[in-house]
Amino acid sequence: MSSATPKKTWSQRFESALHPAIAAFNASISFDIELLEYDLLGSEAHAKMLAKTGIITTAEAEQLTQGLAQIRQEYREGQFLPTIDDEDVHFAVEHRLIELVGDVGKKLHTARSRNDQVGTDIRLYLRAQIDTIREQLRVFQQALLDQAERHVDTVIPGYTHLQRAQPLSLAHHLLAYVEMAQRDWERLGDIRHRVNVSPLGCGALAGTPFPIDRAYSAELLRFEGVYRNSLDGVSDRDFAIEFTAAASLINVHLSRLAEEVILWASAEFGFVTLTDTCSTGSSIMPQKKNPDVPELVRGKTGRVFGHLQSLLVMMKGLPMAYNKDLQEDKEPLFDTVKTVQGCLQAMTILLQEGLEFQTDRLAQTVTTDFSNATDVADYLAAKGVPFREAYNLVGKVVRQCLASQKLLKDLSLEEWQALHPAFESDIYEAIAPQQVVAARNSYGGTGFEQVRMALSEAKKRLLVAE
Repeated sequence: MSSATPKKTWSQRFESALHPAIAAFNASISFDIELLEYDLLGSEAHAKMLAKTGIITTAEAEQLTQGLAQIRQEYREGQFLPTIDDEDVHFAVEHRLIELVGDVGKKLHTARSRNDQVGTDIRLYLRAQIDTIREQLRVFQQALLDQAERHVDTVIPGYTHLQRAQPLSLAHHLLAYVEMAQRDWERLGDIRHRVNVSPLGCGALAGTPFPIDRAYSAELLRFEGVYRNSLDGVSDRDFAIEFTAAASLINVHLSRLAEEVILWASAEFGFVTLTDTCSTGSSIMPQKKNPDVPELVRGKTGRVFGHLQSLLVMMKGLPMAYNKDLQEDKEPLFDTVKTVQGCLQAMTILLQEGLEFQTDRLAQTVTTDFSNATDVADYLAAKGVPFREAYNLVGKVVRQCLASQKLLKDLSLEEWQALHPAFESDIYEAIAPQQVVAARNSYGGTGFEQVRMALSEAKKRLLVAE
């Protein structure tokens, strides 16, 4: 069913209806229908507050809440279908409510403006979405931890400037993303406190002469407090910008991992193999297996960044208090939520079942480079040679090895000792990849002992609810 909306939704100040094109341009029902369930929640709390303060009777409040409950049921069953004539979700609900309960429905908007109403709705919506995204971050972290536990002893080349640097435990590499996701989780928790403040009762901009109880309606809606200033309450969108900035960082982290998976899956790296569940082929090249999931995540990240810019630009020149510009906060916010949630879900599935690390390839790779050169310098420094002197000596050794097409492990003991008398037979153990990793046992380092401790700490953090 569709709510039957009068052609004129405004006061008798207006003598004619909007031009049809302007009505379409003005309407937001096509996207703010997303807020319908939250609009019903806010309206139920408002009705109960009106009854508590004696502004309407208890019987009237019951009629209103019953009517709102029926609208909720109709919407969930696909029977309540607002159209462009309804203009926005708030009018759509109000008009349907009047159809259901009669003139008492016209009392619901007492002591309330659409300005504080939409502010309430969008905060209820975003609070729920933040909770969902934080849960998704925990699942994503768990997927990383599951992979890390399987690969504590797997050694992978580490890079700086995308050049071979030092070998790492693969688990240590994956745990770096666990840490990023932890910051994302904590950041959203902090933002949630600022989202969870009620503007209900701020009115259009100046409050209301009715004896309302803002604390009571806030309590019913599980808000942590109320806006102290009515102007700020109806015009604040800091919380939406903060959320979109936090969402941008989530996607930065997902995109960085996506980029690495794309590189790792290439023939040039060969560190991972993509499974059929998370990749597609080429329309003309039958041998291809494309990393669609990480590529889409990488691409969608720019979309989230764009929404952040859109919200910042929208707000930067707005005078107090509410302006119609603020209608433009919803589409960027809604799309940011859906994009981040989709990217988190896709990357989690990719980690769970979409890729397989090629451990033999990784083990072979770390034996064919000079990423153990620093360990030669450390070896000499531990024997009393000044580090800078040792550093320069090893640079010379590497240059000689490159000229003779040798690796450090290929040098004979005589060749080592000819370079410096401090070298002994234990140099070979010191520069073996597993030992190079194990030796870096400082807190937060890639040493296997430290990685196991970090895994244990990360698992405990995942149990923290707040």
